[in-house]
Amino acid sequence: MLRRGRQRTGTLDAALRLAAAEQEAQRARDQLRAAIEAMPEGVVFLDEDGRYILWNRQYAEIYAGSADLFKVGELLEDQLRIGVARGQYPEAVGREEEWLARRLALLANPGGRHEQLLADGRWIMIEERRTDDGGTIGIRVDITEMKQREASFRLLFDENPLPMCLVDPESLMVRRANTAACQHYGHDDAAFRTLSLLDLHHPESRWDLFRDAWGTIAADKDRTWRQLRADGSTIEVTAFARQLTYEGAPVVLTAFVDVTERRRSEERMTHMARHDPLTGLPNRLAYGEFIVEAVSRARIAGQHLSVLLIDLDNFKTVNDTLGHSVGDELLQQVASRLRECLGDDCFVARLGGDEFAVLVPVAPGSVADEQIAARLIANLSTTAIVGGHQVAAGASIGIARMPADMDVAEQFLKNADLALYRAKAAGRGTFRHFEPGMDEQLQRRRHLEMDLRQALVRGELSLHYQPLVNLQSGRTSGYEALLRWTHPERGSVPPADFIALAEETGLIGDIGRFVLERACADAAAWPEDTKVAVNLSPAQFRNGGILATVMRALERTGLQPSRLELEITESLLMEKSESALATLRALRALGVGISMDDFGTGYSSLSYLRSFPFTKIKIDKSFIRDLHTSPDSQAIVSAIVSLGRSLKMTVIAEGIEDPADLALLLAEGCVEGQGYLFSVPLPLDQLAPHEGDAADAEDAAA
Repeated sequence: MLRRGRQRTGTLDAALRLAAAEQEAQRARDQLRAAIEAMPEGVVFLDEDGRYILWNRQYAEIYAGSADLFKVGELLEDQLRIGVARGQYPEAVGREEEWLARRLALLANPGGRHEQLLADGRWIMIEERRTDDGGTIGIRVDITEMKQREASFRLLFDENPLPMCLVDPESLMVRRANTAACQHYGHDDAAFRTLSLLDLHHPESRWDLFRDAWGTIAADKDRTWRQLRADGSTIEVTAFARQLTYEGAPVVLTAFVDVTERRRSEERMTHMARHDPLTGLPNRLAYGEFIVEAVSRARIAGQHLSVLLIDLDNFKTVNDTLGHSVGDELLQQVASRLRECLGDDCFVARLGGDEFAVLVPVAPGSVADEQIAARLIANLSTTAIVGGHQVAAGASIGIARMPADMDVAEQFLKNADLALYRAKAAGRGTFRHFEPGMDEQLQRRRHLEMDLRQALVRGELSLHYQPLVNLQSGRTSGYEALLRWTHPERGSVPPADFIALAEETGLIGDIGRFVLERACADAAAWPEDTKVAVNLSPAQFRNGGILATVMRALERTGLQPSRLELEITESLLMEKSESALATLRALRALGVGISMDDFGTGYSSLSYLRSFPFTKIKIDKSFIRDLHTSPDSQAIVSAIVSLGRSLKMTVIAEGIEDPADLALLLAEGCVEGQGYLFSVPLPLDQLAPHEGDAADAEDAAA
């Protein structure tokens, strides 16, 4: 009895212990279930045979199409086969057994990650691990959004027209390159994957990659690199980089913008901004930049620096008589000669027009700058063939020497300009050094310019008129308008002192308009058969607007176009300007007369008489002054009168002062004349009929 009682007691204890263990296990299972239910991922536990033990709600929701198959003790393999049959795994369609074999192999050897596509389009990332008891724990994560982002990235990456590649930030190896990069660099995708970013860099530029702190690149920072294409050609790119994760690993997305052509264009623009397009020499801007460096170097070396300011002596004559194209070619030849004459230590620039500057380092006590100046003058004075013409440019040079301790570079060039002015005044073809006191003459010129600018405003400019006389009848047929300037302090300023200045400074436009409108207004009050002649400067044609100016003057004053004659100099014709020719033809179409002034003093007058619509030829006074004593002048005048008669152009002689000259002109059949023999130029209020004076002159000539 006692033994049986003890046996029953032992059995009861064992049962109690077993029940307690089962309760503990259940509590553990409940705690485990509660734990996995709280997880956002799908979780499943399988035993060593691959049978279901436990899963959470998220797992069931992921595989909602097979949730009816989830039972404790059921094989996952059976669930997979039924799922394949139901079409829940699109990747298995058409290769079901192959897909199942691969999936079961992964299940049998857990330890990695793989992806699974479901029928509803969702992507699931599966990660499985072996448990200590031989079972399997599996994690399911919905990565659909991530896959969509990756797909979008691939589309943007692959189809982007900008060359792009994904680079490993540690090894710098290219993990992937888009189509644009393959085409741009000349490597296919497979070749790209064998390259590092260093392989794309030019050998001289590889340090730039490390200098840019590649591993910590800021997304908003760009950098420019020199790189190589597959064919070995060098390009420049601006690279933009951003760190991101690709296929679970960190990469640097790098985009390349080819700036090779832009850089070349920038270099060309920089060169153009600092160089003269006609001669290729550095321009005034480059001169200003260079002299700052040159002064600094000279100071360090204990040297002086000389500037040689060069001005061509005959350029204006060549330009005015042979045309701008010949003038341009002359400037090009001068630039070439300057380069040939100067050493590497000299700097030469074209400052503008026919003005050049040469910077020469000079040791204290040396006269190297004078030797160079003399050599340049000799070289530029030799004859050259320019545009089929023999031309000697000639040059004058002003020299200014900057001591090593001088800081004002602007004053340096000004001093050379003053010395150049003195060289030209000395007869040209020479050089002069700057000396204190040279500034006075330049200041006088500047003051004259300032006064001339105020002359129009103050009413200091006026017109005088000289009669144009019909030599046969002795009647006054018109008047030539001549500009006069009466300054309150300077008194009467000769036209020779200010007309050229007006042309150089651009004031000739305003002054020319004043002369034209005043002359037309005065002439409108004269008898209808009396004309007025107005001189036009070639500079007015170059500035444009002559036709409009003439039409406006005629309209405002009411003067008939046939009563206006415009006198132009031969230099305008030598420019061969189509616009000037068109303007003259338009003026003739209005009825305005066109007269060639100073005929016979230029190079090619005869060849242009047929091209330009002249109505009158004016014989230059240099042929009239000694007409009665010079057989050569008589022959020239006779030829001009005959030429005018054959071309049906009126011939007028200027500068008639001697009755003997008048008699010869009458004998040759010259139609008109003017000069002191008839009258000096007079202001408007002193004009009177001069027919009697002309008749008296004719009587004296007889």
